[in-house]
Amino acid sequence: MANTSVSEQVRARVESFVDELSELIRQSAMDTVQKALAGGGDVSTGRGRRGAGPGRRGAGAGAGPKAARMREKGAKRSPDELEKLTTQLLAHIKSNAGQRIEQIAQGMNVSTKELNLPAKKLLAKKVIKTKGHKRATQYFPK
Repeated sequence: MANTSVSEQVRARVESFVDELSELIRQSAMDTVQKALAGGGDVSTGRGRRGAGPGRRGAGAGAGPKAARMREKGAKRSPDELEKLTTQLLAHIKSNAGQRIEQIAQGMNVSTKELNLPAKKLLAKKVIKTKGHKRATQYFPK
């Protein structure tokens, strides 16, 4: 009988703890939603919107390659824009054989992320070839 009493007490305390924890989580979620709806910026870290900070460049001088080509987040590139970038990438690889994607991106003034799809297209067409793996991959014209 004493065992049952202890078990019931443990169960009651665990249920109480779970109820309190659930309420705290619910309140935190509500606060996060309210901050997001109020335009509070990056609510996950509380640091505000992305901007100048340690290791980041602001919108001033040298704002980076994306400044001229801002699209909505998640928006696809148009086929014309993609074809133009693919052509530019091929021309750059032909004139600078053996460069890594970071060097190519810097030379073309675009982000490496923007070059992923054009590079894959050129590789699929067998217009370029690669040597190396991961970040050490070098690109060469065929």
